[in-house]
Amino acid sequence: MPAVTGRAGDRQYFIAGEMMASVQLDNVRKIYDNGQVAVHGASFEVADGELMVLVGPSGCGKSTLLRMIAGLEDITAGTLSIGERVVNEVVPKDRDIAMVFQSYALYPHMTVAENLAFGLKLRKYDKATIEKRVAAAAETLGLTLMMDKLPGQMSGGQRQRVALGRALVREPSVFLLDEPLSNLDAKLRHSVRTEIARLHRQLGTTMIYVTHDQVEAMTLGQRIVVMKDGEVQQIDTPMALYLKPANLFVATFIGSPKMNLLWGELQQRDGLRLVIAEGVELLLQPQPAMEAILQTYVGKQLTIGLRPEDMHLGPPGAGRLPAKVEVVEPVGNEAFLNLGCGGCDLVIRLPPYDLPVVGGQVHLGYVSERMHFFDPDSGIRVEPA
Repeated sequence: MPAVTGRAGDRQYFIAGEMMASVQLDNVRKIYDNGQVAVHGASFEVADGELMVLVGPSGCGKSTLLRMIAGLEDITAGTLSIGERVVNEVVPKDRDIAMVFQSYALYPHMTVAENLAFGLKLRKYDKATIEKRVAAAAETLGLTLMMDKLPGQMSGGQRQRVALGRALVREPSVFLLDEPLSNLDAKLRHSVRTEIARLHRQLGTTMIYVTHDQVEAMTLGQRIVVMKDGEVQQIDTPMALYLKPANLFVATFIGSPKMNLLWGELQQRDGLRLVIAEGVELLLQPQPAMEAILQTYVGKQLTIGLRPEDMHLGPPGAGRLPAKVEVVEPVGNEAFLNLGCGGCDLVIRLPPYDLPVVGGQVHLGYVSERMHFFDPDSGIRVEPA
């Protein structure tokens, strides 16, 4: 039986069940008048109550995609649905979404309370409803004692919380957040990021969050959409992206420091070896299924990835990679060694004790079962079917 719809005040409700707040994109494209393709056929679903992060470098199309969901950019092709309703032609104010931008966009002459209430007043909500929602949002975001302050009297983190609160009082089906932490320093970014994660857990509302910061994406997203040049590269949970990247771009974009890449010719000589340079060879010990796939690369180029924590210092000997220490970065509870190895730049993560000196020679061991294999031409992950 189809759901029967009605109105409860100014909020839509479903008599036969709760209002759905999923977001579905089916081959959504954006092509500008000059022919530039900003988004190439994005297709994915954000589940009701999910916090989905769109991440990628500047110019990858993530903010354009968010603006299409918001209705601030026209969709060239494809279908966008919020709940069970196609919204391609629906104006932003009727999509039941609220958006938080990189800039706080607060009214400087209004107090916190007035900023929080302003959107509801424009929508002609009654005074009692406005006061109730503003008070609830202020309590949720720790703004209750700041209601009489002007934005100029507040820190960046406090102003961003007001911007979040202004979206929160709307009680939308979907929150859209476009680089909301970019203007904050590192300490405040962490603090407000924690606020957003807590807010999502508390509200259970669908959120789509755009960032170029992969650490932000990994710590906030229940799932992550990785984008490059307007194309979706991979969609998965944070740890699945980290442990099983679909291609070289995802492998090096997700993770800090990024994945180490070594490349060379794969040879069969006392086992499989990647010959990186003269005297620099990586001995492989793949599982049988993986070895069968790698046999097709013997005599050809292959790229291998190893995370910084999957490489370590060891004594000279068979299976060790010789490397030169170029930079030592102690950062407190750990240290990063930047190394040169046969023309490849490597970074390894170590405890911050007894570190080698810059210019010294070291030998690297590695965890064979944590190697990642990539086709150097296509960049696609190589693995058994």
